Amino acid sequence: MRERPASLSPTSIAFQDVDRALLDAVVALVLEAGHLIAAELVRPGGPRGAGDKAEIDVEVEVMLRDGLMKLFACDFVGEETGVQLTGHRYCWVVDPNDGTRDFLQGHLGSAISVGLLRECVPVLGVVYAPMTERGADCIAWAQGLPYLLRNGAMVAPRVARGGLEEGAQVFVSLAARTRPTQNAELCTPAIFHPMPSIAYRLARVAAGDGVAAVSLYAVSPHDVVAGHALLRAGGGGLWNEQGLALGYATPAVFNHSAKHCFGGAEAACLELMQRPWRTVLLDRHK
Repeated sequence: MRERPASLSPTSIAFQDVDRALLDAVVALVLEAGHLIAAELVRPGGPRGAGDKAEIDVEVEVMLRDGLMKLFACDFVGEETGVQLTGHRYCWVVDPNDGTRDFLQGHLGSAISVGLLRECVPVLGVVYAPMTERGADCIAWAQGLPYLLRNGAMVAPRVARGGLEEGAQVFVSLAARTRPTQNAELCTPAIFHPMPSIAYRLARVAAGDGVAAVSLYAVSPHDVVAGHALLRAGGGGLWNEQGLALGYATPAVFNHSAKHCFGGAEAACLELMQRPWRTVLLDRHK
C-alpha cells in the first residue's frame, strides 16, 4: 500500500490555481481506496450488495471523506454519505464507485471519482478505475497544470477537436453490448465502445482515447465533476440532450436538467445529441 502524503494546510489553497501537492495527495488517497474496490470485486462469493448499492461504496466514501477533509477542509458532496454545504468557495464532490450495478455483476471498469469545485467550477479531478481490461488506470488533473497525470506519467490533454470520424471511439454504457446494431448506427462513422462508469468514460475522452462519452440516464454532479475537470484541461465540455452546457448551480445541482449527458469534443457531442438515442433506452444504465 502506498504511503499517503502528509496532510496539507487548508491555508495552502489561497491562490488561483490548485496546488500540485494537493493533487498528488488526492491521487495517493484515491489509489489507496482503489485497493478496497479491487479486493471487493474478487472477494469469495462476489461483492456485497444488490442492484445499485454495494456495501463497499459506503466504506470507501467514508475513507475518502475523512482523508479529503484532512487534506483540505471545505464543503462536501458525496453519493453515499450526503451533502455538507456551508457556502465555502471550495467543495469536494465524490462518487466512491461509479458503475456500481456493473461492479456487482462482476464486470471490470467501475471507477472512483473525486472532484473539487471552486465557486462551482471544476478545478481538480481524479478518476481511478482500479480494475479494467487494460489494467489499473488513474487519470488526474488540477487547474494550472498544462498536462494530465495518467498513472503517474505526464500526458498532454487530447480532447479531439473535430466531429465524429471513422475509427474514433464513442464510449457508451456497458448495456450497449445488448444492442450492438442500434449503437453502431447511433455512433457512425465512429465506433461505439461499451464500458461501465460515466466518470471513467469522460476521463478516457480527456486523455484522448475517444472522441465523446455518453450517458443515457440522468447523472448527478458526483458522477461527473471529476471527469468534467479532466475535460476542461483539454478544452472539452459537458452538454445535456438539448445542447446546453452543463455547469453547477450549486455543488450538488446542475445549472440545467440533464436526461442525457454528452461529454468531450463539442462538435462530436453536438452530432451525437441529435441522434435518436431513445431506441436503446430500454434496460439501459448509466
